[in-house]
Amino acid sequence: MTKGGSIYILTNMNNTTLYVGVTSDLYSRLIEHKEKKYSTSFTSRYNLNKLVYFESFHSIEEAIDREKQLKGGSRKKKVDLIDSSNPDWRDLFDEVASW
Repeated sequence: MTKGGSIYILTNMNNTTLYVGVTSDLYSRLIEHKEKKYSTSFTSRYNLNKLVYFESFHSIEEAIDREKQLKGGSRKKKVDLIDSSNPDWRDLFDEVASW
């Protein structure tokens, strides 16, 4: 059986910078971002710890394919995707934490 995966989009409090990531454990990965576990990483340097979008997949391979698709797209496409499901750009961390 393959392990599932998720893609996610993080931003900062002013919604100015976007980061697309992929993981097999979304909750744990978000904790790492919030705690700045990797202090020199892009997300730490730009204070990207607000989850504004995520999708879950049955396999990590599907998630990786989707991440590549999103990373290859324009900022406008990412913003439109976030706006379609989270128009207020709320932090969705609590939804993930309650799984």
